[in-house]
Amino acid sequence: MNISNFKAGKLVQRYHYKSFEPYLVNQEWLLDNAELQLLLSHADIKLGELNAFSQLIPDVDFFIKMHILKEGTKSSRIEGAQTNIDDAVQKAEYIEPEKKDDWQEVKNYVEAMNTAIKALDKIPLSNRLLKQAHKTLLQGARGAHKIPGEFRKSQNWIGGASLRDAIFISPHQDSVENLMADLEKFLHNENIAIPQLIKIGIAHYQFETIHPFLDGNGRIGRLMITLYLVTNQLLHKPTLYLSDFLEKNKSLYYDNLTRVRTRDDLTQWLKFFLEGVRSTSENSIQTFKNIIALRSKVEHKIIKLGKKQGLAREFLQHLYSNPSIDANDVAKVLQISLSTALRLIEDFVKLKILIEITGLKRNRVFVFEEYIKLFR
Repeated sequence: MNISNFKAGKLVQRYHYKSFEPYLVNQEWLLDNAELQLLLSHADIKLGELNAFSQLIPDVDFFIKMHILKEGTKSSRIEGAQTNIDDAVQKAEYIEPEKKDDWQEVKNYVEAMNTAIKALDKIPLSNRLLKQAHKTLLQGARGAHKIPGEFRKSQNWIGGASLRDAIFISPHQDSVENLMADLEKFLHNENIAIPQLIKIGIAHYQFETIHPFLDGNGRIGRLMITLYLVTNQLLHKPTLYLSDFLEKNKSLYYDNLTRVRTRDDLTQWLKFFLEGVRSTSENSIQTFKNIIALRSKVEHKIIKLGKKQGLAREFLQHLYSNPSIDANDVAKVLQISLSTALRLIEDFVKLKILIEITGLKRNRVFVFEEYIKLFR
């Protein structure tokens, strides 16, 4: 099928409403738009640069943890959660009660991403893996009653208080298994001669249209993009996360997905998606450059600690993946006494690496502010 001739699906009459039933995507595709090909070229180049750059950074896994945390906050914010990166780095006991549910959703997303990436060593990107990620995503959160880890058995919709005034009514529940089986085959069909970024762009659209779960479809659909890039070796490390771009362009994100369904305009969605990959890759490269510059600056500072440098470097390494700490954390992680931990923290405060954010004399919390700022 020529992408420019794409037909999204059809409306099917149900009892008192019409559901949108998308056509299957596991078929031959032809990229027949010159502008789309140019955008694809730019996105491929930047994604390749990001992949190469991330492989040159020592201890890159420490920094990836913060990228995933940022992705968790941004992906959740698209769905209405209010947690920001400053809240996300805090421990549960330091989160205000009214913010706890949003905070938990972000933590669940991070765990879902981490466990899914680890599972790729044994399980292919599949409906089974997406279901596992979904179960993790909804554990103990507001969506816990929405059958975590299972495709829906009832009709859902987007927008509106009911089916009668819904903006979009997804496929009937009886269609979900067949549509998701087709999508899984499409993701793994090596006989389809289509560029990988175009393929995952189509797959993300199709997933969001199927809306296979009762809740969490947006977050799982965005998580799927990163998993696809890693499993197909476009990225050696999970360093590209589109949710920041999509959150900043939230209206366009939804409008372009809707435009495919209402006007069969898959080309416009793919242009938007590829621009997101290009822009996000570029920003991620810059973030890594900023991290390298900050690390050099901070390591120069701790030279002043003389004989304490060894312990200070170990502490600094911990801060790259856990930039909010208290004295008990430091004592436990570094296996030192509480008094030694307090002195080490005080050294980092004097060097202006850490700042105290509670204003209290006890139970104080310290943050690596300059580092966190790179992910805001």
